[in-house]
Amino acid sequence: MADVYIAGACATRFQKWPDRDFRDLSREAVMGALADAGLEDGLGVEGVWFGNCAMDVWGQSNIRGQVALTPLMRENLLAPRAPVVNVEGGCATGSAALNGAYLAIASGEVELALAVGVEKVFVPDDPVKTFGLFLGGVDQRHPEEWRTFLAEAGARGGETFAPHPHRVMFLDVHAMQARHHMKTFGTTQAQLAVIASKNHHHGSLNPLAQYRFTVTPEAVLADRPVVDPFTRGMCSPLSDGGAAVLLCSRSWLEGRAAKERAVRVRTSALMGGAWRELGEDNVTRHAAKRAYLRAGLSPGDIDIAEVHDSTAFCELYAAEMLGFCEPGQGGAYAESGATALGGERPINTSGGLESKGHPLGATGLGMIDELVCQLRGEAGERQAGAPTIGLQQNAGGLIGFDEALCSVAILERDR
Repeated sequence: MADVYIAGACATRFQKWPDRDFRDLSREAVMGALADAGLEDGLGVEGVWFGNCAMDVWGQSNIRGQVALTPLMRENLLAPRAPVVNVEGGCATGSAALNGAYLAIASGEVELALAVGVEKVFVPDDPVKTFGLFLGGVDQRHPEEWRTFLAEAGARGGETFAPHPHRVMFLDVHAMQARHHMKTFGTTQAQLAVIASKNHHHGSLNPLAQYRFTVTPEAVLADRPVVDPFTRGMCSPLSDGGAAVLLCSRSWLEGRAAKERAVRVRTSALMGGAWRELGEDNVTRHAAKRAYLRAGLSPGDIDIAEVHDSTAFCELYAAEMLGFCEPGQGGAYAESGATALGGERPINTSGGLESKGHPLGATGLGMIDELVCQLRGEAGERQAGAPTIGLQQNAGGLIGFDEALCSVAILERDR
């Protein structure tokens, strides 16, 4: 397979944007990625992979990317005949778009490709509709299957599955896993608070973050309870936003100024979730094995990571599944300071989903934007030394206790 590089990346600020539409957010992300690569337009882009989860709630169930990108094509800022492939994979949608663009270049089919993710989650005049946006991430045709499975599997692990109708069900599933981890390994709620506090500190240094304030572990513990053991500060907020990544071949880079700041994609690996027991390894472990094998690397080679912390426990568990620490040691690993700025392997220097925000289809590409910034040494106050190899883990949807789709991508900056 041919080498693949990131020539440009851009993310909007993640927050509630009631007055901005999909076209507006797409324009900022796409034009920002092109400008980051030193381009005035995207007429050379040969293919676009457009990620979105819930545009149907806003009345557009098909050809979402074509609709969002039409103004850019009319203005000759994107190639009018470039094929737009619409991608959806739950919260891993942006990463699935990245994977499609990556494979198109790695196969030699195209020289320049664009991955875009855009989402509007906040519906200001209809909270019920906002809540409903998340239901598509689990089987709505056969709900009795997962309800029965989660209840029975939870009971075997000493857990009760009791989702609340006014709460996103994903939180209940993550909470069950967290409580099981606490019973099995002695993980504490205080360790989850350390992770949340760390991410809010990182987010306070990121101008693109939705929450730009610090909070102590004690304040996280004292925050409003959501579902045991999570408090509000341990969970990601509702967010709108967009992100775009411009990928290219080595030959496209030759003779261009973008070559000096290009970041190589060592691999982009996807893995599907499967029905599993409560205590079994999740899909991240399997996706990580595939990514490490393809990249010829091991967990010890990773300098920095952005992982899918829709809750603080998700980051703790991801650190274990990615091999950064032993199973059961994720809490102690975070408590040691290893995952904070200045630690041996900073995680979520962007602030993560808990602080930067989580606009579903844009989240995975926002992670890539942060890693590119860090690998280039352009992260300002939150710069984590001089990392060479960065890892992204992004997962979404639910198949029982497993995420339906998981991405592990590994990026490298030649120095």
